[in-house]
Amino acid sequence: MCRNIRILYNFSPPTTEDEVRAAALQYVRKVSGMTKPSQANEAAFERAVDEVAAITATLLGELVTTAPPRDREVEAEKRRARAAARYGTAA
Repeated sequence: MCRNIRILYNFSPPTTEDEVRAAALQYVRKVSGMTKPSQANEAAFERAVDEVAAITATLLGELVTTAPPRDREVEAEKRRARAAARYGTAA
């Protein structure tokens, strides 16, 4: 999975539309191999981002869990610790 795409499910406060759209944009960029599409491809690129964001929001709305919601700060600290271990940097 692309490291820039983060888990969006089961957070308190809930995931925002902006976070869903950002993940959809990263996904479409990864799949298409383009960070910025040409004018000829711009409409298809934006449509794909919109559709991926919509289906992601639907998925997140339909998932069910009994696990307690994740804390964003705790998850961010875990990511920083993994990066420090991987790259040998200070957390």
